[in-house]
Amino acid sequence: MRALAWHGRHDVRVDTVDDPEIVNKRDAIIKVTSTAICGSDLHLYDGYIPTMKAGDILGHEFMGEVVETGPGSTLQKGQRVVVPFTIACGSCFHCGKQQYSACDNGNPADNQDIAETLYGQPMSGLFGYSHMTGGYAGGQAEYVRVPYSDVGPIVIPDGVDDDKVLFLSDILPTGWQAAENADIEPGDTVAVWGCGPVGLFAVQSAFLMGAARVIAIDHFPKRLELARRFGAETINFEETATYDALMQMTGGIGPDACIDSVGLEAHGLFVDNVIDQIKKSTFLGTDRIHSIRQAIVACRKGGRVSMPAVYGGIVDKFPLGAFMEKGLTLKTGQTHVQRYLPGLLNAIMEGKIDTTFLISHRMPLEQAPEAYRMFHDEQNDVTKIVLKPGMAVPAPAAA
Repeated sequence: MRALAWHGRHDVRVDTVDDPEIVNKRDAIIKVTSTAICGSDLHLYDGYIPTMKAGDILGHEFMGEVVETGPGSTLQKGQRVVVPFTIACGSCFHCGKQQYSACDNGNPADNQDIAETLYGQPMSGLFGYSHMTGGYAGGQAEYVRVPYSDVGPIVIPDGVDDDKVLFLSDILPTGWQAAENADIEPGDTVAVWGCGPVGLFAVQSAFLMGAARVIAIDHFPKRLELARRFGAETINFEETATYDALMQMTGGIGPDACIDSVGLEAHGLFVDNVIDQIKKSTFLGTDRIHSIRQAIVACRKGGRVSMPAVYGGIVDKFPLGAFMEKGLTLKTGQTHVQRYLPGLLNAIMEGKIDTTFLISHRMPLEQAPEAYRMFHDEQNDVTKIVLKPGMAVPAPAAA
């Protein structure tokens, strides 16, 4: 089959690789019909996430048709399913609490020592996201093996277009959990850092949960315009000092809740961000954490901070004093996708949540390397790229 493989920093290639096979009785094989590039994939593309190996197949946002099942799978051939990016067994201590992204068994035992060394305890398994999270082949491919297929995938009704439900795999439930972790109360003012896919879904979710005002912060004009479509007020941090603007907009109190949807590759010519970049380039640091620093400093006293954004390493200059003295609460973590799928699918079917607005490009899987470059370099114009295995590559334009 054809699949997108990682070969190093800014080096991804569509290779011919072996077809996946049933390994365990609860497995299923999915023929991928749609797969998307996630902002988290860019952390792999930029070389920030450790334990990647040349030839690893990328992709954790995908859906498709069931073509083969093990005897323990509850899926049936021919069903269309969306697959969560988190791999969970459904029966361990954490799965029993619906904390699926903390599953003890989704990450194979021979890979758990890596994350345990870095983080104190092993992470759950994730599709296409390094050997620290299981070394699983991802879904930016023609076919993919889905472990624990009786727990994760959700069956999609006939007649529902892929574009409407694909983002159930990750970014929609991630945006929803981000808003849920912010403990939004009716009438709250919520600030969202980053108007990428997760941030935009967090904006939608915050309003659905009762926020009176949502303030979206970014520097890409088209992404800020998308946030305004959902009723958000906006701040362009290249034109306005974010902290000062938030204080003015909230009467000096600060937002009730702050959501960091940016993560370890924060943009902007800020002193702390420049220092972080220098440390990263000289191997003295890993993450650029300007957005979470700013969220903590701007949040009102007694407020809540939600951090769906991905961070990978040990950081410094963290405003711990402000965090403690202001009495803030911080909630974070990979998304418990399986917990949210039924409710979010219903919300899509009832027209309460729109996902299709986000898609800016649809491209053949064979053009995935160019799609990654575009998503990395042209973020004002490229909001979300959906890759379609089997889609014909467009003929070159006539001279």
